[in-house]
Amino acid sequence: MDHPDHLAALRRDAPALLEAIRAAEPTTRVAGCPEWDAIDLAWHIGEVHDFWASIVRDRMAAPDTYVDPERPASPEEVLEFADARARLVVDTLESADPAEPVWTWTDRHDARWVLRRMAQETAVHRADAEALTVRPYRIDPALAADGIDEFLEYFVPAVDDAPPLPGSVHLHCEDTDGEWVVRPAPGAAVSVTREHAKGDAAIRGAANDLLLVLWRRLPLDAVEVIGDRAVAEAFLGRTRTE
Repeated sequence: MDHPDHLAALRRDAPALLEAIRAAEPTTRVAGCPEWDAIDLAWHIGEVHDFWASIVRDRMAAPDTYVDPERPASPEEVLEFADARARLVVDTLESADPAEPVWTWTDRHDARWVLRRMAQETAVHRADAEALTVRPYRIDPALAADGIDEFLEYFVPAVDDAPPLPGSVHLHCEDTDGEWVVRPAPGAAVSVTREHAKGDAAIRGAANDLLLVLWRRLPLDAVEVIGDRAVAEAFLGRTRTE
């Protein structure tokens, strides 16, 4: 996916996420994040959008000067805050030069990286929000495959205190282009390549399902596992989701 695709996804999913939250009872628990209720989810996504909009808008080289917002007292005020920050992050990223240098927590430091991260963060949390009222929803296959690619690049290779991966894992989207192989590397590291190759374990399924398994929204049984299941479980156990 390219910059316009990520922008279109964010523009679509940010308001739809909040619409889904408004359709739920405020105290409904979020299945994918059971410590949260619906309003906690709204507050979280509002905070995330506020933070990254500020990073890009103010061209921050570091987040030290960012001031955390204070959570409003009422659920409606939380939703109003989240609505405003959804508009802010879309407007900010729409007007930003994709190559604009900004701080990120990775080795990529540009607004393009932030837009992709916001499109993916918002898509997964929209899935959380739609599940509050059990509304049928699936992340677009191309966006979900891009999310898998992002996850494998930024949330897998360097995980503190992770045990070594005991074998290789092949991930394969069945409804769109997308194949990756994760292999053990020296120490506790792993390498990720985009290719079709046999692994000790294969994890196959629709892109939406694979992405939500990686983000712990669905169990491993939601997709097909071929080969050494223990390797697949070890792979998921060493990934980080925050």
